[in-house]
Amino acid sequence: MVMAIYQIREEQILKAGIAELWDFISSPENLKEITPGYMGFEITSKHLPAKIYPGMMISYLVRPLLGIKMSWLTEITQVREPYYFVDEQRVGPYALWHHEHRLTEAENGVRMIDIVTYRLPAGPLGSLAHRLFVGKQLKGIFKYRKSALINRFPGK
Repeated sequence: MVMAIYQIREEQILKAGIAELWDFISSPENLKEITPGYMGFEITSKHLPAKIYPGMMISYLVRPLLGIKMSWLTEITQVREPYYFVDEQRVGPYALWHHEHRLTEAENGVRMIDIVTYRLPAGPLGSLAHRLFVGKQLKGIFKYRKSALINRFPGK
């Protein structure tokens, strides 16, 4: 049986300097600010440093479906300051989760690109869940994130 692998690619230009944007996105504490409230996002890791580093493990609680709490553990697997980092799920709702966060200088600010490659568990049931709600929910989360980042970095 072939397991479906999905990918989301979102891009936006933010009116900020690359160092300023990097400082924001590389701080685990700021993730809650760009996550919709209905996700019930809560960092459960204790004693997190101010900035990410390769090998860093971050644990969360999320409520992605019907308010049911789920544990999520991600590892920061790659960092190249101030241009990109990658987080990968180690424990959580996905069978595969690989999220690239990329920053590049742009004419009017910084181009931020998110590329998420993911697979759901449960074979055909996971594919059905993706069609019914998971795909839409992820698009909604990134739509919220874009808006939150524009509000955070409105430009001068």
